[in-house]
Amino acid sequence: MNLILSIIMFMFGMFVFISNRKHLLIMLLSLEFIVLSLFLILFIFLMVFKFEFYFLMVFLTFSVCEGALGLSILVSMIRTHGNNYFQSFNVLLC
Repeated sequence: MNLILSIIMFMFGMFVFISNRKHLLIMLLSLEFIVLSLFLILFIFLMVFKFEFYFLMVFLTFSVCEGALGLSILVSMIRTHGNNYFQSFNVLLC
């Protein structure tokens, strides 16, 4: 039951990410939701097969680094453009 719930969480997170929202913050939150569901899937997998949970700490470390990097991109985008809309942000213009 927990595995089915975490797979549904992953699918909802992917749906929100793919649906092309106009705010960067919504996209970052959906990525964090996907990481949380992957953490839950990994935890269930390691618990069922009675493996060590050391890899979960590595996964959490990388997910925290990913979240901090996303927030720093969001802050720099708001400082330079004044908002977090995708329409006003062009990657080709430096």
